[in-house]
Formats: sequence, C-alpha cells, structure tokens
Amino acid sequence: MELVDLYDENRLPLGKTAERSAPKGPGELRLVVHVCVFDRRGRLLIQQRAAEKFIFPNLWDVSVGGGVDAGETSRQGAEREVREELGVSLDLSSLRPSVTVNFDGGFDDFYILTKDLSLEDLTLQGEEVRAVRWASLEEILDMLGRGTFIPYPESFLWFLFDMRDQFGFPTK
Repeated sequence: MELVDLYDENRLPLGKTAERSAPKGPGELRLVVHVCVFDRRGRLLIQQRAAEKFIFPNLWDVSVGGGVDAGETSRQGAEREVREELGVSLDLSSLRPSVTVNFDGGFDDFYILTKDLSLEDLTLQGEEVRAVRWASLEEILDMLGRGTFIPYPESFLWFLFDMRDQFGFPTK
C-alpha cells in the first residue's frame, strides 16, 4: 500500500496521509511529479508505459512520472521515480520544478533538465516501463495525433520543449 501526503488547495500540508489510489475527501490533494530529460540535440527521452498499467497502458509519455510518497518532497519523489523507472541516479538538488500543473486531484511538478543518457545504460522497471527512446517534438506531436502518446494538450508539449532552453536550466 503506497501512502501519499495530503495538501490543501494552497499546497499546505494537511498533516494527513491516504492510500495513493483511494478516493480523497473534499479539499484533500496529492502531489505528482514528472521529469523531462532532454539530450543536447534537443530530443526528449520518452517512455512507453507497460501494458499492465491501469491508466494509459502502452502509450508513450515524457521521461518519468509518478506519485510522491508520504514523507518525500517533490524533488525526492522525482529522484526516486527516475531511479525506479530508469535505473539512473540523478541529482536534482539544483532544480526546482519548471512548472506545476494543477489537476483535479492535486499538483503535478514538472522538472526539466538536459543530460545525454545512453539508452543501453538504463535499467527499465518492467512493471512500469515497456521501452524508452529519444524523440523530437515533431515525432511526439505525430504520436499524439495517432493516439500513441498520452493526450497532453499540444501546446503543453510545445511549452516543455520551449522551456528546456530558458532560464539557464542546468546540464547535469
């Protein structure tokens, strides 16, 4: 059973936890993270979700995503998700989320960084990730149009690619 911390609409901790997939009460929100790893050529590392996933099975997504466990910060959750899903340890201590997306159930922090990872060096978590590859924005938009990429708004995907070159994002 995975527990998550609960927050109010201002992202202040409520001092309560709940099971990750259990329904939450009114005003009880949780925290989710995504990590977008770009290479120096401007391509995004994308992952194909495992067939067994309850939400969006077999669809392609940004590099890493998942829920933040109870007791973790957003950054700690992001680092753990990268380790679990890709088998790589990344130090995100110099990063803050590039953007936070509010969704019905909580907050979704997106971290953006540039790092040339070798696909051969990744150890994929089989129950979560089926495959990984590097993709350009044009390739991802084509996948989105064909229904093989998680249905993010097209403008949000443009935004993620635009953000990678802004504000001095570190190269790790």
